[in-house]
Amino acid sequence: MSDDAKRASRLLGANSHLNVSFEFFPPKTPAMEEKLWQSIERLAPLAPGFVSVTYGAGGSTRERTHATVSRILRETPLRPAAHLTCVAATRDEVDAVVRGYGEAGVRHIVALRGDPEQGVGTAYAPHPGGYQRSSDLVAGIRKLGDFEVSVAAYPEKHPESPDWMTDIDMLKRKVDAGADRAITQFFFDNDRYEAYVERVRAAGIDIPIVPGIAPVHNFAQIARFAAGCGASIPDWLAQRFEGLDDDPATRQLVAAAVAAEQVLDLVDRGVTDFHFYTMNRADLVYAICHLLGMRPVKPAPAEAAA
Repeated sequence: MSDDAKRASRLLGANSHLNVSFEFFPPKTPAMEEKLWQSIERLAPLAPGFVSVTYGAGGSTRERTHATVSRILRETPLRPAAHLTCVAATRDEVDAVVRGYGEAGVRHIVALRGDPEQGVGTAYAPHPGGYQRSSDLVAGIRKLGDFEVSVAAYPEKHPESPDWMTDIDMLKRKVDAGADRAITQFFFDNDRYEAYVERVRAAGIDIPIVPGIAPVHNFAQIARFAAGCGASIPDWLAQRFEGLDDDPATRQLVAAAVAAEQVLDLVDRGVTDFHFYTMNRADLVYAICHLLGMRPVKPAPAEAAA
């Protein structure tokens, strides 16, 4: 049996030990809402551990985030996690959002500082009456109810962190405040993720560090995102997509291959949890999960009437 065949066999037998979660963003238009729900319906049978819904800068999508999370609760068996930031809101306003999620049945919040109101690359200024940083937000959420709390982590260091000691200390503050897991910014160099986990463990941080995986639907777009969040684009990745701007079919095939290589290598390194940034598109993520050995979970048959 070839090495690839052995790997495939191992994955198919180990899918019960793998955990995935998916991230979506709230739709702005009816067409985007239809696309979002098509994606949710496509991925829901894979029984993810949770699905998260993002929160716009300055709470700009607050109502849409709440509406999306509430609909997921009402109409699907999925466990939603609502993103929440510190930006442009008082503590009372943020606390009201947390209480609202609790009343709606949400038990998982992704607590983030959030991007500056003026956009990525500008100076961050905490609201004078708000939570100053994400660790404060985590502590605030913990006081308000029995929520599961996820936070962000940065395998290549947060762009505002002056050094690694500062960066790891910020994560430790979030853990000390009560964070249950950290989900990383997307990355393409698995060695950097592995080195980051080693740094984190050396600092005494033992919560799961879940790799964030971003399938490359559009290389130019992902490159812009990477520039804003401090993620590197390896030369080999740029070369893979070179010359494919006007060839979407080939670009899709290459994207699937790149993502599959990354996740399978992480599995070989012992990673069991993955968080996928879906961009509200399901096909690539579904294909990757299939390669990981995951199969749709069939609903239990209804019990016969007595």
